[in-house]
Amino acid sequence: MSRKRTPDEPLEQGENNAPATATQEPPPDTANANGNGRSFAERVGRKKFTPAPDPFGIAMDALAGVRLFESRNPPEMAIKFGEGKPEDKPSQAVIDKMKEYDYRWNPSDRVWKHPVRYDSARTTRIDAERLFQEVVKLIREERGIETNQGLSV
Repeated sequence: MSRKRTPDEPLEQGENNAPATATQEPPPDTANANGNGRSFAERVGRKKFTPAPDPFGIAMDALAGVRLFESRNPPEMAIKFGEGKPEDKPSQAVIDKMKEYDYRWNPSDRVWKHPVRYDSARTTRIDAERLFQEVVKLIREERGIETNQGLSV
C-alpha cells in the first residue's frame, strides 16, 4: 500500500539511486520508435481502418432507379428514387406502399426515411429490404421491364 508524500518529504530514489524528478520524459512515440514515422499498422502491412460512408448503400436496382440506404447517425433506413429530382417522383401506388411501411418523405434530403430503433433494428432492416423488393417489382411492372432483365446471374 502506498502513501501520499507530504511537501516536506524528499522524492523517492529513482533508478541507479539517482533522485527521481517530478517531471519525467514521456515515453518515446511508438509511431516514430523506429525512426521512419510509420504507424504500427503500416509497419506490419495492415491497412488503416476507414469507416463506411454514412449513409451507405445496401441495395440498388439501376433499371428501376431505386436505391436502399442505411444511415448510422441518425439511425434510419432510406429509399431514394432516381437522382432525387422532382421528375423522379414515384407513382401513387409506390407512394402508398411507402406509407404502408411507415416511411415518410424528407424533402431536404429528397428521400423516404424510416427511423431504426434499438429494440427493433433487425426487424426494421428486414422490412426495409422487403419494401425495397416490392417497390422495385411495382416500378418494373409500371415501366414494362421484365423481372429478370438487368440482373446478372
